Amino acid sequence: MIIVIFQLFLATSLHMLPAKGATHLVGDTDGWAPSISSINWTDGKKFHVGDILVFRYQRDLHNVMQVNSTAYKDCTKDGYIRLFTTGNDSLILSEVGNFWYICGVTDHCEKGQKLGIIVAP
Repeated sequence: MIIVIFQLFLATSLHMLPAKGATHLVGDTDGWAPSISSINWTDGKKFHVGDILVFRYQRDLHNVMQVNSTAYKDCTKDGYIRLFTTGNDSLILSEVGNFWYICGVTDHCEKGQKLGIIVAP
């Protein structure tokens, strides 16, 4: 009897495990670089809570700054929200909303190394 109850519990519990989100490699094979066209890269992609953004880049040449919309638009590097510098940064999208990322190295943002996404439920 106990075995039957345990098997029933196990079978129903597995259906309640949260689904793993998609993993998005920013820039695809080119990675996070000034050559990224974030508008083209995001075209056709949908981002959801639980998805993972992976930024791959040469750590001595780039970084990733999470910024607000004004800093994104103006490429302002002061007052960033979060800074990533490992060269292989995985960011879990944990909430709904708009999110913006720039490279804070020299003029990379001004040259287009930036990404804006909308995260849906």
